Formats: sequence, C-alpha cells, structure tokens
Amino acid sequence: MAGNQGAEMTKAGMKAWIVAYFDACNSGHAARIAAFFEPDAVHYFPPGMYGGPFRGAMTIGERWQAAVRDLGSYWTVDSFIGEPETRRAVIEWTHFKRKSGVRLRGDEWYVFSERGLIAEIRAYYASPQDKSLEALEIGGFDYAGRGYAVSAPEVEGKG
Repeated sequence: MAGNQGAEMTKAGMKAWIVAYFDACNSGHAARIAAFFEPDAVHYFPPGMYGGPFRGAMTIGERWQAAVRDLGSYWTVDSFIGEPETRRAVIEWTHFKRKSGVRLRGDEWYVFSERGLIAEIRAYYASPQDKSLEALEIGGFDYAGRGYAVSAPEVEGKG
C-alpha cells in the first residue's frame, strides 16, 4: 500500500492508510513504516516523552522498530474520524507494551500531504496531568505559529 502514491483522500482511503501504517508499525520493519510518511514528516509527543518529536520518515520507522523489539509494542486503531477536504484525520489508539504488561491509550491528529502521505502526527495520551508543568502540551509543536491560543483572556473584575 505504501510507496510513491499515498492515501486516497476519501474517508475510507484515509482510514485504510492509517490502519495499514499501524500494521507496518506492528511488523517492526523500519522501512515499511517510513514508507507511509513524507521524508520530512514529524511525529509530536507530550513533553518529556521519547526525547521529543521524531523528525523524518526513517527516524519514525526506526523508533517504532525499536519499540517493537525492546518493549514488545503492539498498537491498535480503535476509532477514526476523517476529513478529506482538509487532509486531516483523528484516531483513538491503544498501545500495548507487552513485555511490561503496560497499556496506554490516546489519540492522534494526522495531517496528510497533497500526495496522500502522512506529513504530521500529533499524539495525545490519556494520562494524569503533571502538576509540575504549567503548559501541558505536546513538546516541540509551534502552537503560536499555528494560530493556537497561548494565553487566556483576563478575568473580568480582576487585575
């Protein structure tokens, strides 16, 4: 499924691409995983996770290859929402770290390139909030540059 041509930009095509990407991740084969991405793709994570964002298709493939080898990682796609007109999709996933008996859940936002390859993934984890952090955001992602709110309006009557 992976190669020079990416996903068909329909809901079904996007979902099939993401499910096939997860199958590649579960195979633990770095080149197979990397083939689902643009060469300069970025996979973002919450702060302090995995040493920061994975940058580049082969880096993404190699990091998931190591997770399968070292942790017994296995992932499932649990639900999917796609919006072909904006080339975006969101999934809920489960990550089983079989060697330690750990199960993680979360969701990911996908941005597809014009070629239908994955250009960006933003991962969000279902986990307790770290009270030592003021900004609980994914590390390395340019929120301000993308037009996200980075401060709240003043509270009326305070100041």
